[in-house]
Amino acid sequence: MKFYPIIKIIGIFLIILGLFMLLPALIDAIYQHPNYKVFILSSLITSMVGFILLLSVWGKQQQLGLREAFLLTTSTWVAIAIFSSIPFYMSDLSLNFTDAFFESMSGITTTGATVINNLEIQSKGVLIWRALLQWLGGIGIIVMAVAVLPMLQVGGMQLFRLESSDNADKILPRATQIAGSLVLLYLIITFICALSYNIAGMGLFDSLAHSLTTISTGGYSTHSQSFGFFDNARIEYIAVVFMIVGSLPFVLYLQFVRGKPGNLFLDSQVITFMVILVLSIILCTIYIQTSIGMDTWEALRRATFNVTSIFTGTGYVSADYMLWGPFVIALFFFLMLMGGCAGSTSCGLKIFRFQILLKQVIVQTKKVAFPNAVFIPLYNGREIPESVNKAVTSFFLLFVLSFVIVGVILSLFGLDLITAFSASASALANVGPGLGNIVGPTETYTSIHIYAKWILSFAMLLGRLEIFTVIVIFTSYFWRQ
Repeated sequence: MKFYPIIKIIGIFLIILGLFMLLPALIDAIYQHPNYKVFILSSLITSMVGFILLLSVWGKQQQLGLREAFLLTTSTWVAIAIFSSIPFYMSDLSLNFTDAFFESMSGITTTGATVINNLEIQSKGVLIWRALLQWLGGIGIIVMAVAVLPMLQVGGMQLFRLESSDNADKILPRATQIAGSLVLLYLIITFICALSYNIAGMGLFDSLAHSLTTISTGGYSTHSQSFGFFDNARIEYIAVVFMIVGSLPFVLYLQFVRGKPGNLFLDSQVITFMVILVLSIILCTIYIQTSIGMDTWEALRRATFNVTSIFTGTGYVSADYMLWGPFVIALFFFLMLMGGCAGSTSCGLKIFRFQILLKQVIVQTKKVAFPNAVFIPLYNGREIPESVNKAVTSFFLLFVLSFVIVGVILSLFGLDLITAFSASASALANVGPGLGNIVGPTETYTSIHIYAKWILSFAMLLGRLEIFTVIVIFTSYFWRQ
């Protein structure tokens, strides 16, 4: 195992993270809150550790291989979660290390589950730091989906590789070039989102914070009531638009601005995502209108916002959907597992995997009727390699197994089955709010057992890094030469 490039890259990321900590320090200084000292100290600690790691391998050259890429991906996210928890732990939030790490991991994985109550009385620096973590996690997962996961062939992501070769030497330069364009595009979309929020009636600070967590489909809000605090239809519909934007493949946006709009509008994953979203909104609207007697337009507004939020994995809420009846609860449970598109900030099982599984079922059904015929499943007009079929099937099985195991473990800590398994699904799918009276849309994870929070933190990491990326480093054969 070649550790030098891993240490070097983690060091660089920690230096960058330390610099980002200066923004909440500046905001708290402007608002004259003493937490600015905490962020400055956290910045110094994080940057210093980063410099030490960087200097320790200075001048030592080693090639980054596939095994190192697996270890680098997981260790980077864990390191960032640890160091980004320092401000939470040292601030006036009075969080223990478990809660601070949980909040940090939830932020960087764009999950949105929180242990902080009474958000309105917290410092502006803490609130913007939570939003920044999700924003950084969002761009991190986009770049990873372009540069890393296709190369590692995780869960069928090789379907989206940039080159026909699996050679890292050929893939990484091309991916690095595209990553730079993605970061710029991400910044522009975030700015447009913030401006739209502000024009619609949000204050300047709320507009900035919510734009960071909307584009990243993270869901952290500056208010305990989330979007229910604003109770503004224009703001909610703007959020819907940008949650959808965050859930579509960002590479297709680059192709759109480069004169290839058909790639975005004709992509089968995008079309399927939009069809499922629209149908779910219609079903939810009809159900809550007829079951609880809500006005048609009000039902449409509530359904559109909350269905989009759950489906995209954002986790904003504008109403307590636990009161809408069993159909909505069941619908939301499956939507949170499904998630958005590959190459977006959204998580979950991803739309393309459902498409590939369905195509496998159709092919197998045809073979039963015509055993000697040859059927070739296609995705976006291209043949689906057998390696992708196997990877997607394996991913589904491992996802379901992880969901069951985490749910059972959580139930050992006294949680009822709805709470345990919805929290498991929410963590693995990086959604945030679960179901029930403990982790539901209007609650926080504060009362969850300390060990259960560590289990959920690990589940968040599993879901964000596509499970195999994390699991593989715990196997013995991974460490064999």
